Amino acid sequence: MTNNDQDAARRRRNFKCLAYVLAGVIAQTAIIVLFVMLVMRIRNPKVRLGAVIVESLGTNTSATSPSFTIKLNAQVTVKNTNFGHFKFQNTTATISYRGTLIGEATIVKARARARSTKKFNVTFVASSGKVSSNSQLGDDIESGIIPLSSHARLDGKIILFKVFKKKKSAEMNCTVDVNTTTKEIQNLKCK
Repeated sequence: MTNNDQDAARRRRNFKCLAYVLAGVIAQTAIIVLFVMLVMRIRNPKVRLGAVIVESLGTNTSATSPSFTIKLNAQVTVKNTNFGHFKFQNTTATISYRGTLIGEATIVKARARARSTKKFNVTFVASSGKVSSNSQLGDDIESGIIPLSSHARLDGKIILFKVFKKKKSAEMNCTVDVNTTTKEIQNLKCK
């Protein structure tokens, strides 16, 4: 073999080695990009009202000052679809009648594990004392259906692999109708 043949063989080996290294780097980059796009994508958790039970309900149907007091026991669910857990702080869930705040409940800080749903109970105690006298309260009590809405915002952090931390929040907007004759919940809808 001549020197030119040896140089050509060495160049081919060097070119093959470079091609293998480049193919390995491209494959690792593709795997990392796929991992980041699928696993590291952090989404907002979802918080919803589950089952709601009317523990007590009192109504006053007088024409001059209609009113109601209600105690609701609601199951709140926090659905975390991320690969890291969601730690959230104490917050307040509110309940409103036609836009007027009538009650609230405390949601204590907790942690929803990765790709799971955390369930806990919250008790709302509400009274129509803050509702103006010219509202539709008398008509609603007479009809037997009291429309209520509930709102809560959970602020917290998604923690991935105990290294990456990203601030996220979950918001709940639910509407529910309370049937005053059967003392049951109807039409529970959450967004």
